[in-house]
Amino acid sequence: MIIRIINRSKNSLPAYETTHAAGMDLRADLENTVLLGPLERKLIPTGLHIELPEGFEAQIRPRSGLAFKYGISIVNSPGTIDADYRGEIKVLLINLSNEPFEVNSGDRIAQMIVSRHEKVNWEKVEILNETSRGAGGYGHTGVG
Repeated sequence: MIIRIINRSKNSLPAYETTHAAGMDLRADLENTVLLGPLERKLIPTGLHIELPEGFEAQIRPRSGLAFKYGISIVNSPGTIDADYRGEIKVLLINLSNEPFEVNSGDRIAQMIVSRHEKVNWEKVEILNETSRGAGGYGHTGVG
């Protein structure tokens, strides 16, 4: 699949880092280093604008290494970029650690997955079909 992209950053285009990777790394596009204090959140620009085909979305997800090593995540994870959005992709990072974290231009800050989605039409009913699970929700199968 080919997707049109404008890159206004000095970074390379998002790319798959390994052969079987599902996500492409997004990099920060900053004029100055951003310091993210404990429990602080900031919108980090990427310099990228994309044109997704109708029926597709881009999901912006945390990078597992940043989450594990530094407690850096994304507030609205996964973030969704709709096919009709043409603005700059920005990542809403949050520092969940007790230590300040520096974000520098070019740092890999998130990953993006492009996927197909369906549109639904609702059919209002009074009764849903039964399943073995039924209405069992949070923790209904026990601990762990």
